[in-house]
Amino acid sequence: MGINVEEYYKKYGPMVLRRCRQILKDEDKALDAMQEVFVKLIRNRDRLTEEYPCGLLYRMATNVCINMIRTEKRRPLYGNETMLQCSAYRDDSEERFIARSMLDGLFADEKESTKNIAMMRYLDKMTMGDISRETGLSISGIRKRLIGFRARARSSETFASMSF
Repeated sequence: MGINVEEYYKKYGPMVLRRCRQILKDEDKALDAMQEVFVKLIRNRDRLTEEYPCGLLYRMATNVCINMIRTEKRRPLYGNETMLQCSAYRDDSEERFIARSMLDGLFADEKESTKNIAMMRYLDKMTMGDISRETGLSISGIRKRLIGFRARARSSETFASMSF
């Protein structure tokens, strides 16, 4: 029958979140990591035993967090993603105009909902859960949209040649 994931979430969720916060030192990333731990638990619940659940979840949380750190080091924010984040903080009106023009070009072929999701995530620093509640989309749907947006932004010829 496997592990009762809902029961584990209620009982051990706070412990997993504390561990993720401790390693990642970022609330949004910690929440994403905790979610990933329980997704992995759901996927593997029939193969796992109920022996030492604290140790299992603690180890899973540690591994998920370490993998997130490794992934972030391999694929850091750069190029158009950095431009998106930095454009909101321009003081000079000319720089703001240039940044705004660049963002308009970046979002030219994007759906309005994808544009809003990207703005909420990168400019407003909202968590995936907050964006999900705001838009009514699932977290995995939001994640897919952001992955697609980042891929299109990286390959955009217009912005690849510009220095920002």
